[in-house]
Order: sequence, then C-alpha cells, then structure tokens
Amino acid sequence: MAALTPSQLEAALKQQTPAPLYLVVGEEDLLRDHALAVLKTVVLGDEGGFNYDLFYGDEASGADIRNCASELPAFAERRLVVVKAAEKLPAKETEMLIDYVNQPVETTTLVFMSQKLDGRLKFSQALARKAVLIDCSPLREPQLNAWIVQEAERLGLRLDEQARQALKDMGGGSLHGLRREMEKLAVYTSPTCSVTAADVQALRGIEPDASIFDLTRAIADGQRGLALSILARNLEAGEAPLRLLGSLAWQYRRIWKVKEVLASGGRDAEAARTLRMDPEKVRSFLSRFSFEHLQTVSRLLFEADGQLKGGSSGRPRIVLERLLFRLCELATTRPSGPTRTPPLTGRGTVRVVSNVRTVRSGSWTRR
Repeated sequence: MAALTPSQLEAALKQQTPAPLYLVVGEEDLLRDHALAVLKTVVLGDEGGFNYDLFYGDEASGADIRNCASELPAFAERRLVVVKAAEKLPAKETEMLIDYVNQPVETTTLVFMSQKLDGRLKFSQALARKAVLIDCSPLREPQLNAWIVQEAERLGLRLDEQARQALKDMGGGSLHGLRREMEKLAVYTSPTCSVTAADVQALRGIEPDASIFDLTRAIADGQRGLALSILARNLEAGEAPLRLLGSLAWQYRRIWKVKEVLASGGRDAEAARTLRMDPEKVRSFLSRFSFEHLQTVSRLLFEADGQLKGGSSGRPRIVLERLLFRLCELATTRPSGPTRTPPLTGRGTVRVVSNVRTVRSGSWTRR
C-alpha cells in the first residue's frame, strides 16, 4: 500500500471508513499533529474522549496497549487508541503487539506515531505490512511552496515571491516556525496590502516565544539589537533566566554535535534535519562556529551559569545581556583558517545549567 500524506488521508477518509491500523511516521511534527487531528475528527466526531485513549512509548507496556485496543467501543461505532513516540517502546514490549498488528480489532483504530522506527524489529516490519502509512517527512521544495500558498490563503495574506522566500529562509525548514511567522504577519499587516520580504524581516523575533534558534542565529550574525530584543521579550513573558541559559547551551551543544557528524563524513541532509534548516545552507551556517569558537562559548556559558547561581555580577538580566554582548562580539571576530576537531568531552568541573543540559568549563560532555 502506497504511503499517504496527511492531506491525502483527509481526502480518503471522506470516501471510506477509517482503517483499524495506522502508522504516522516522519520528522515534521506539525504534519503528524495534523494527521492525528484528522483521525480524531473522523473516528470520534463530536463524542469527545469517551472512546479515546492515549499512550506514550516510553511509559506504556505492550500488554496495556493491546488490551485497550481490544476493548469494544462504548455507544459508538469505533474507538481510537493512539501511541505517541512509538519508537521509544522497548523491544520486549513491541513483541506483545505483533499478534494484534497482524489481526487488529476492526472496531478500533490504533495509531502509532513516531519520527522514525527501527526497521530491523519484527514489530516495525509487521506495521509496514499491515498499517496504513501516513508520511510526515519534511516537505520537498514544490510541496513547501504549495503549503505556504495554502496557509497564506487561510490567513488572508498576500505574499509576493520575495516574501515567500524570506519566510522559507526564516523558518529553518520547520512548518511550525513558518506558521508562527505567517500568523504574526497576519496580525500586524493589512489584508489589503501585499506582504514583502521587508515586512517579514521587520516582524522577525518580536513575539515573546521567539525560538532559541532565532537567538543563536542573531548571535552568529553579530546582531546585538535583535539578540537583546529576543532576550527581553522572553524575560518579559516570564521565562526563567536559568532556563534561557540552559536552552542556549543546548543549542550550541547541538551545533557542536552536528559539526562532528559532518567532520566524520555525515551528510548535509542529516545535519539539516537536526538543525531544521535548508540543506543547502547548513555548511554556510556551521562555518560561523569553529571548534575553538565553541570552546570559548562553553566557557562563557559556564561563567554566566555561576553568576546566575549566586555570583556577584548583579541582576540576572544584566548577566544575560552581558553574555549576549560577548557572544556577539566573539561572532564578529572569528579566527580564519582550518580548525582542529576536538572531541565533545573534556576535563573540568561539571555544572548544570537550569537542569536542562550539562556544561563543562572548556567543553561539553555527552550524557
């Protein structure tokens, strides 16, 4: 059976009843959410959650999922059972589900959702044979263009070609990021005017939940004003300073890991998926961060962590602003020439940044 996109699933369910088994798989979380919303609407209708059960792969047992899916619906034609993060189901738990997958209960729609399943497992192979596959992979360029046009129509936006390109560059390959930027444009621009690339850039980063990727990119570009604006709006929205610092440390650690993957022969597409970027722009972006640069960043983050946890450098906002100034300055004075690839481990005192990630003075360490 050929894989369906979420849109094709929606069209198919207008012509036929839901199948007893679905596998919603792919790295684009907005598409996975859309597919699940479609299934919930068709299976449950206005009934609500009376015949709806939700499991998470890292918490549920195979026996519990099987038993729940085997129950008959109450006062309805079907029941819906969803397993999110199915890739986190332990192998021994998936073995309990193989018989059910091969002979599912017809009055239940069982949905497994995952970014990616291990194809070596018998459970994954059984799902591939028996389940209706909903492909939620990142959109290709023509599909992404069509999606932007469709979203713009829904929001009442008139985008010129340059604005569409600016949105794609800004979204970093994430549909959630693109939708957020487009919703922001819909609020701040007139529906009678055509939105330009200048409008997209002018509104970038002004919402309270500007992502940590936006902040890291602003720092990498040496844009102090934009970096401080993103920081200020997150603080005003009630974000904890230590958590902001932890998120920033996590983003830099992810950049370090991706650079290691590419240095050891990894593919640009893999790095693009990790960073949610256009594959053609990954190496250009990562070239802004030498390994020496990242080592210096880790030291600055370590120092800021100590200051926020009781140092004598003043208020948390001042500590973070001073950190951003130093990071932006570092970004504009990058050394030239080839750099050595140090390992992602090292000696130093372990410090916890907002209990989100671990930072060492000198380098990051894998956990």
